[in-house]
Amino acid sequence: MKKILIMAIIATFSCAAFSEEKIERMSAEAMKSFTPETVDWKDEPILPEGAKSVVLVGDPSKAGVFIAWLKFPPNYPIPPHTHPYAEVITVLSGKLGNGMGKTFDREGGEILSAGSSFVLPTGHTHYVWTTDEETIVELIATGPWGITYTNPVDDPRTQK
Repeated sequence: MKKILIMAIIATFSCAAFSEEKIERMSAEAMKSFTPETVDWKDEPILPEGAKSVVLVGDPSKAGVFIAWLKFPPNYPIPPHTHPYAEVITVLSGKLGNGMGKTFDREGGEILSAGSSFVLPTGHTHYVWTTDEETIVELIATGPWGITYTNPVDDPRTQK
C-alpha cells in the first residue's frame, strides 16, 4: 500500500510539471526612470477618444507581463467592458471611479484617490470614470492584452 501511495504522489507531481505553461518573465535592457512629463504619450485607440497611454515595460500585444500608464481627461468615462486577463490598476494622480457590472452607474461604484489600487479578475465586467481632474493610472497585466466592450456600439475601433 505504501509503494502505491508513493507512486501516486510521484505521478501527480510529474504530470503537474509537464503540464505547466512556460512563464514569460519581465525583462529590461537597462535601468530607466519614468515621469509623466518625459514619457511619450500616444492616443490610445482601444479606449474612447481622449485617453493617452505609454508602455513602460513589456509588450501588450505579446504573451508576458507589461506595465503601462494611462492618462484620462477630466470627466472621462470608459463604458462597461472586460479584459482577457487579470489586471492591477494603481491611481498615480487624480481620482478614478470604478464600478462593477454591465450597466454604467457612477452611484454604484467607488472613487479611488492617488495611491489606491484595485485588482480585477479575468473577464470581470467593469467600468471606470474620472472626476473633474486629469487622472493617470498604472496598469499591470499580462498580454496579449485586449478589451471587449459589453455593448459593441461603445467600441471606438468600430466608430472610425
